[in-house]
Amino acid sequence: MPLILDGKKLAQTMQAEIAADAAEFAAKTGIKPGLAAVLVGDNPASQVYVRNKRKACALAGLESWLHELPATTTQAQLLDLVAQLNTNPLVHGILVQLPLPPQIDEPTVIRAVTPLKDVDGFGPENLGLMMSGHARYFPCTPLGVQQLLIRHQIAIEGQHVVIVGRSNIVGKPLALMLMQKAKGADATVTVCHSRSRNLAELTRQADILVLAIGHAHFLKADMVRAGVVVVDVGMNRLENGKLVGDVDYDAVAPLASAITPVPGGVGPMTITMLLHNTLRAAQSGWKQND
Repeated sequence: MPLILDGKKLAQTMQAEIAADAAEFAAKTGIKPGLAAVLVGDNPASQVYVRNKRKACALAGLESWLHELPATTTQAQLLDLVAQLNTNPLVHGILVQLPLPPQIDEPTVIRAVTPLKDVDGFGPENLGLMMSGHARYFPCTPLGVQQLLIRHQIAIEGQHVVIVGRSNIVGKPLALMLMQKAKGADATVTVCHSRSRNLAELTRQADILVLAIGHAHFLKADMVRAGVVVVDVGMNRLENGKLVGDVDYDAVAPLASAITPVPGGVGPMTITMLLHNTLRAAQSGWKQND
């Protein structure tokens, strides 16, 4: 049986650590770290994500606010709200929940969030700092993946990590993070995707295999070698309503030395890293103003 990389259990542990740090920070400074979430439209999945993030904030002792806007919101209206949050001293982190309605250009909105409050780590300045080895905030899902491995004592240094998926949210930043000359990194990283030739040959080379392609049950047993560590970032809903990952879990798990479940793997860690970044933003802002 493989080691189950239980993100739900680890998230509870780390959120308790964050809560203790936030309480100590508030006692010292009188400042309660605060996260403002912006939800545009009525996407059911986005509503669930935002609700879970706000619940996690409350449990960790962080302040949170939700700004709900109709699906007809214009880009100018959304940018005006972001500008207000940028200058609000009570707000340390800003989360604009994606996806946005088609009339709004997502890259423009992401760039509008001030880098000091870009706790998602999606903005070009924070991505550039990370690439150069001087990260302010790591993107939440990649950081959650890295912490899952580190806290379960999965060796990363010197390992061959194969990432299937090249998005700006997961694949690209995770590759950059794991290539860094740093503790919990120093890996050899291959990034592949749906158009990679001989994809199964590449995935079978992995010591650590990360799936973030958005295709239910994409990874089959013949695509992995025995003993591989499998991290499934995918979250797909089948017609029967069941949530599954990008990995055919029943087929792959018997071959793996360690594997994440879906749900209960990477998802809870993403929310936890958002809290971590919000606390860091508050701490950094206080140091700069002290």
